[in-house]
Amino acid sequence: MEKLIIRVRSRDGLERVTFGNPHATIAHLKSEIEAQLRVPIQSQTLSTNQNLLLAKTLDDLARFTDMSNPLAPISSVNIGHGSIIYLSYEGERTVPGPAFNPAGSFGKKMTMDDLIAMQMRVTRQEESHCELVSFDRDAAHAFQHYVNDTLAFAVKRGGFMYGTVSPERKVEVNFIYEPPQQGTEDRLLLLRDPDEEKIVDAIAVGLGMRKVGFIFTQSITQDKKDYTMSNAEILQAAELHGENNLKEWVTAMVKLEVSEGGGADVHFEAFQISDVCIRLFKEGWFETEGTEDLDPKLSRMKKYVVVGVKDTKEVDNDFFLVVVKISDHQGQLASTFPIENRNVHVTMRALKNHFDQTKSLPFVKRISDFHLLLLLGRFLDINANVPALAECVKTQSPVPEGYQLLIESMASVS
Repeated sequence: MEKLIIRVRSRDGLERVTFGNPHATIAHLKSEIEAQLRVPIQSQTLSTNQNLLLAKTLDDLARFTDMSNPLAPISSVNIGHGSIIYLSYEGERTVPGPAFNPAGSFGKKMTMDDLIAMQMRVTRQEESHCELVSFDRDAAHAFQHYVNDTLAFAVKRGGFMYGTVSPERKVEVNFIYEPPQQGTEDRLLLLRDPDEEKIVDAIAVGLGMRKVGFIFTQSITQDKKDYTMSNAEILQAAELHGENNLKEWVTAMVKLEVSEGGGADVHFEAFQISDVCIRLFKEGWFETEGTEDLDPKLSRMKKYVVVGVKDTKEVDNDFFLVVVKISDHQGQLASTFPIENRNVHVTMRALKNHFDQTKSLPFVKRISDFHLLLLLGRFLDINANVPALAECVKTQSPVPEGYQLLIESMASVS
């Protein structure tokens, strides 16, 4: 009989349980998890809902009841070969120890690197520095609509998220800037333009916002891969997180999930790259060359690190991810103006069309769109005019007549 493989994601990463009965019950599955993964049955909470991993209290856990009936067949909750389920458990696991490693034995001379590596432990970070990330509905829709309808999730796409951070550690994303880039099925190359990013930052200052994270898409071919984020995505996310001195920095991922029935849904997921991952990246522990043969769900280190109870140079990427809750909101910025650095170059003709379509609105409402402000910013003083115009948008106050005349004349030139 062909073996069933069920993938189990817990705080320890992604693991597999193998057994031979396709008609097994949830009780059978729990028994196999106890036998193969060393998690006692009485400590297990299972669900097909990934939000289980966000549960922090017993009351939170009690809400996940889809797999609470031990007599129910696993097929009743659509679990079959290759399915992924989520496991939460209390306490510590008893994991079999590794084979004895003479690298740490007495009598062997150890280098300073050996000693440092022995102390570099990679553990799962339980607490996120970001309590929640909320996406402006229009900004999120404009981003996912392009990658879904135009790119068909065939290649990767990315952008920088801008917004605010509250004292309660809640990140609010109000616009997404898409830098020049080239995307393939599994790689995203950002061709960053420092001059353009200075305009973006000047707009953000006037709006009372700042860069708060990175958003990227996974291509449709990645949907069938056995990882949350690939090693290339982890490296890119760690680099961008590391260059921004913001503890609440968020990495968001958008992907198209295709069901066995052929249906497709766009999903947003949000993470923080763990503190230890950022440290490893900044200190140069990641191997970045010659990793083409590596399973994309693993990251290779230049030196041994301690994961669980064993020394290894290959770390499951899930150890570097901390899940962040997602919400949405309706901000005051629109996202109807053509967006920068896409297939069609944005010109003053777009500004004229926009003004023709918004004649009935107050002038400040007509310019309350980051992507429009970015176009204007190319022709205005970055130190004075750009922040001043953005501040009018922030406060929704009347735009000085001089700015109005200048912007209207720019639109009429096209």
